[in-house]
Amino acid sequence: MAEAYIVESLRTAGGRRNGRVSGWHPADLGAEILNALVHRSGIDPAAIEDVIMGCVTQAGEQSFAFGRNAVLASRLPDSVPALTIDRQCGSSQQAVQFAAQGILSGTQDVIVAAGVESMSRVPMFTNLSFHEEKGVGEGPLSAKLKAKYGRDVFSQFEGAEMIAKKYGFDRETLDAYALQSHRRAAAATEAGAFEAEIVPLQIQTSDGPALHTKDEGIRYDATMESIGSVKTLVEGGVVTAANASQICDGASGTLIVSEAALKRYNLTPIGRIHSFAVTAGDPVIMLEEPIPATQRALQRAGLNIRDIDFYEVNEAFAPVPLAWLQALDADPAKLNVNGGAIALGHPLGASGTKLMATLIHALRARGKRYGLQTMCEGGGIANVTIVEAL
Repeated sequence: MAEAYIVESLRTAGGRRNGRVSGWHPADLGAEILNALVHRSGIDPAAIEDVIMGCVTQAGEQSFAFGRNAVLASRLPDSVPALTIDRQCGSSQQAVQFAAQGILSGTQDVIVAAGVESMSRVPMFTNLSFHEEKGVGEGPLSAKLKAKYGRDVFSQFEGAEMIAKKYGFDRETLDAYALQSHRRAAAATEAGAFEAEIVPLQIQTSDGPALHTKDEGIRYDATMESIGSVKTLVEGGVVTAANASQICDGASGTLIVSEAALKRYNLTPIGRIHSFAVTAGDPVIMLEEPIPATQRALQRAGLNIRDIDFYEVNEAFAPVPLAWLQALDADPAKLNVNGGAIALGHPLGASGTKLMATLIHALRARGKRYGLQTMCEGGGIANVTIVEAL
């Protein structure tokens, strides 16, 4: 039976909006990850048969065959093709799954799944807002679609509030979860838990050149009082900017190969893609889909939730992982053990392979076997990927 092996999985440290990473052109960010994957794995760059690049806001500096631009900006040869995909926040996780499918089918042997998002230089929704400002078109939702669902917009913020209400989460519960995310991320950073997965970036600061090696969004001094002081996004709601993911600049990538490539290029695997799934459901509540997607992935893998050692559930909003925990009766001690997007940031198209890097390295560092990652996505879609550390 064919297998899809992970040889390396890396990410940049996250940068705050207009922060330490904002000086990097997003194509160069992607190139830096590609270069690091080649360097650390030892693969012949000419052996790479495709680069599948996730990116959500494909406008401005992230437009015009963006994945290919990252390849051309890198040290990979011109012979390496690339594809840019958008499955919203799950874009680079879908890149992993597409790459695994290419390997498992026997049609390819060496693929890079990656993602980039510079939310400073290409702000979220600018691929829509620039058209609106110029009066071009009707927008992404047609009149038929609006009539079908009885609404003019699908809002992730509304979806987060709906989940909180459905599962009975109050403001204090969400804020306590956010505080835990910051504390776990701070502890992991101080212990050096992220060092194996982070690609240092050369940056310019007010004090001169420096290396960016630590996630900029972690609030080491966070308290329930400071988190609780942030206003809710809607009056009478429970979701705030402090218990939701942070805007973030970053890039990430995973090198996935066949068994034949392991032998041909003398590579050492660090993991194996065990199973995966993608499902879709209600586009209104939108962010609840990781629950049925996880159930399907576990069923396909012949596993149950207790077989999984660590879970990475993207912290788009605090109600999302909390609802996932409750619905699946999962162990909170295994969830986002090194913190999540509330502390570390959510660079949209880069978050899938970012979580993959954190998950596979955490499993190996702690001597664990199975990991599961899942991502809620715009439109009510969710990806789930189960990996085995080697």
